[in-house]
Amino acid sequence: MSISVDVQYAVEAQDLPSEHDFLRWVESVLQDRGVQGEICIRIVSPEESQALNAEYRGKDKPTNVLSFPFEVPPGVPVTLLGDLVICADVVADEAREQSKAVADHWAHMVVHGTLHLLGFDHINDDEAEEMEALERTLLARLGIADPYSV
Repeated sequence: MSISVDVQYAVEAQDLPSEHDFLRWVESVLQDRGVQGEICIRIVSPEESQALNAEYRGKDKPTNVLSFPFEVPPGVPVTLLGDLVICADVVADEAREQSKAVADHWAHMVVHGTLHLLGFDHINDDEAEEMEALERTLLARLGIADPYSV
């Protein structure tokens, strides 16, 4: 199975996951769904996260993860699934506020964002329940506790 992850570190921060960590977390989602493809993960500052969140979601504040699925034109043999933009400071702050290990919260954000790239969402209650149940299962396989039990 061909899965590749391009990681762009646009910030320097403590406790950033390695490229291997990101690949392992993405693989856990894609292999579970039988999907192959490429994902770009960009680690950004609060300023970059806020600008993108304002432009694409109309929310003028930084956020933990943004997902940008790539819509492949019909007949074009491209394996790009999309991009994840993750704000290092927001992830670290949330982990601290929720008393979670920073690495576990990073894994959750990558799993969550990758599921968005595959079309999962949490706009309504039924979708949210399905997505959260899948996140719990995938994270448990990685040895990470239920992120929603905090």
